[in-house]
Amino acid sequence: MNTFRKWLLKTRPQIIVSVSGGKDSTEAYLYAMDLGLPFRAVMADTGHEHPFTMDFAEQLGPRTGGPSVEFVKADFKDRIIKRRDYVATKWPAKGIEQSVIDRVIEHLHPTGNPYLDLCILKGRFPSRMAQFCTEELKVIPITRQIILPALKRGPVVQFHGVRADESTRRGKLPKVEWHEDTGSIIYRPILHRSLSNVFTGHKRHNLVPNKLYSMGMGRVGCYPCINCTKDELRNIATRTPEAIEKLREWERIVGLASKAHRATFFTEYAEMNGAGGDIDNVVAWSKTTRGGRQYDLLLAAEDPALCSSKYGMCE
Repeated sequence: MNTFRKWLLKTRPQIIVSVSGGKDSTEAYLYAMDLGLPFRAVMADTGHEHPFTMDFAEQLGPRTGGPSVEFVKADFKDRIIKRRDYVATKWPAKGIEQSVIDRVIEHLHPTGNPYLDLCILKGRFPSRMAQFCTEELKVIPITRQIILPALKRGPVVQFHGVRADESTRRGKLPKVEWHEDTGSIIYRPILHRSLSNVFTGHKRHNLVPNKLYSMGMGRVGCYPCINCTKDELRNIATRTPEAIEKLREWERIVGLASKAHRATFFTEYAEMNGAGGDIDNVVAWSKTTRGGRQYDLLLAAEDPALCSSKYGMCE
């Protein structure tokens, strides 16, 4: 038994497990269950999750006998109101045309969807170079609504389901870390677990993983994530065209609330691959091969009903 696990069992701090509906956070949740200590589970409802992911999180407690997942949501209403006032009072002095100011003010209104409201506030979608979504939609609301109130009652240990082989950045993370901003401890119990063993806890608890994994998704947080691969985007467009319809409408709404009068969900894809400035062009590019020069008829003919798991989940 490792030293920190012994400390947990002896000290019995408040344990709060961050859940995303994905395989790794679920393993962290199941690890907490196996400790035999009481814990809470929390998930941020970003407004951009697939229904399968929300259902998986909602049913995690009932299906395993563990605690039900608590949901939090970011609220940008007050910040959007301040932004509207800033546009009305400061933009004229910047030489911005009044017609642009009037258009932006008209469309700077909260919708109640956290992800969309954040993009309306910023006048753009997040990107790999400006990935503000995780902090604004997950870290901040969980910290303010769950972690800080809990700290008033005593020590808190946050369980994060991240693994070192997921990325170079994650590979540099420590397993146990003091979180200076909140005064809590971050514990990454499955940090050194391999991909081949990541579903171990699922099998032990007879838990069927998130259905999105059998649909070819490598990640399930946000649907789609701005970091999804070309193959994943093509898969999403083929299997769930309603997700693309949603992004098409979101691009229109965010574009109207932006100074540039346009907003592209997959900014890097559009710029790097000459895919044009909207979701439809990027989706069309995702169905091509040879650097985007040739439309792949075999890929287009794939049956969306077939299992296409990256993790060997198809029978």
